[in-house]
Amino acid sequence: MKEIVLDTETTGISVKEGHRIVEIGCIELDNLIPTKNKFHCYLNPERKVSDQALKVHGYNDEFLSKQKKFNEIGDEFIKFIKDRRLIIHNAEFDLAHLNNELKLFGKKPIENEVVDTLVLARDKFPGSQVSLDALCKRFRIDNSKRVNHTALLDCDLLSKVYINLIDQKEPTLDFQNNSRDINENNLSIISYFKKVVLPTKDEISKHKNYLKNNMKKNYFS
Repeated sequence: MKEIVLDTETTGISVKEGHRIVEIGCIELDNLIPTKNKFHCYLNPERKVSDQALKVHGYNDEFLSKQKKFNEIGDEFIKFIKDRRLIIHNAEFDLAHLNNELKLFGKKPIENEVVDTLVLARDKFPGSQVSLDALCKRFRIDNSKRVNHTALLDCDLLSKVYINLIDQKEPTLDFQNNSRDINENNLSIISYFKKVVLPTKDEISKHKNYLKNNMKKNYFS
């Protein structure tokens, strides 16, 4: 299955306050393996970047004023994500901004299936920090290059976090149940299995004789 890991950077938090997208990054996954198929662009938001957002991503007004507007890349973006499941961290935020851009562009809102890794992380680690940085630390993913939040770098990190969130399983130490229930159908979903083999009476007897004879030899040697 092909999926799209997606991230955006914006001029500010709220769409209601007129904030716009300044960067879109997308990485394609094919059966959880990143492909070379990517979508990335900086955008002219046609408004000033808030001080708070500037501290987050570092894209200033002068740089962004030289970039394309959303209506120049909108069709290409829609084509790239078409019929793909979207993997987004805090999807509510990104979708609100993307759908706002699409609305201004005269297009329908995104209807793709969406997996919100923020929700996955909260379910898996209730009460723990679930920011992208916190999850990178938990899964030992190197995020040292993340000095600023940039869409494509965040997509790369999120793709690794996502794979860990859905694949990592806790080992089971229920040996008896495993040895009783294991079969070809459920072998693939058991992440740890150890079968306990008990010795026969004959083997125990031979082992005792072995120890007895060898202990005598060692004692008198």
